[in-house]
Amino acid sequence: MANPKSRATIRMWQGFIVLLGTAVLAVATMAESSLTPHSAEYKVKISVLGGQLVTELKSTQTGYVATHVIRPTGMSRMFARGTISESSAFDTAPDGVRPTEYSSSDTISRDKTKVSIRFDWETGEARGTVNDEDLLSVMDTLAHDRVSIQYELMHDLLNNEPSTEYTMFEIDRLRTVNVRNIGVRKVKVPAGEYEAVGIQHQAEGSKRVTTLWCVEELDYLPVIIEQHRKGKLRVRAVLNKYTPAAGST
Repeated sequence: MANPKSRATIRMWQGFIVLLGTAVLAVATMAESSLTPHSAEYKVKISVLGGQLVTELKSTQTGYVATHVIRPTGMSRMFARGTISESSAFDTAPDGVRPTEYSSSDTISRDKTKVSIRFDWETGEARGTVNDEDLLSVMDTLAHDRVSIQYELMHDLLNNEPSTEYTMFEIDRLRTVNVRNIGVRKVKVPAGEYEAVGIQHQAEGSKRVTTLWCVEELDYLPVIIEQHRKGKLRVRAVLNKYTPAAGST
């Protein structure tokens, strides 16, 4: 049985993967400019523990597929082993990015979790499985999974159409995320120096506030992700490497 410290560490890793979905949230209508397929690597610190986040965005015939994988590094592997991997396929639509499939696999936590969801926007239903249990969720508005919501927000910024409110699909409920622009400043990360716009968001009912520093020249990809809880910095991720896909401009 894991000791209290290791259980707390696991909860922090699980919290960070949630942060990726809501936190990476700054991008809706894909009519004008489109996202650039790429891969990105982040250095992550949760309290005093370290990790790595690798993201990849690939184009498809109707939209994109994005994959996010986070793993502990260094001494953190003494407390948390395994990975948390999430993938989302989403199409472009007149009213924004629409997820079509979402999957996740968590091998870090003691209670291993595997999720597979398919979105049917004609019927307004999300169907799939959470471990061995069937899931059916009814959606009366456009909602995004924890991965596609990042790219929805990025594309909104890219097309000068940012919203102050988004809806996130969280398996058992729909959750409203409020967003605000906090200004522009220069930032320095291992990948380089940039002028970035600060996007701050908070889910209704949550004590966590997440700030993303997004860079226009990278399609508003966040180069710094910070999460505060009750005024204290709990999570920080910085961009270590960015690589456009071959043939991308």
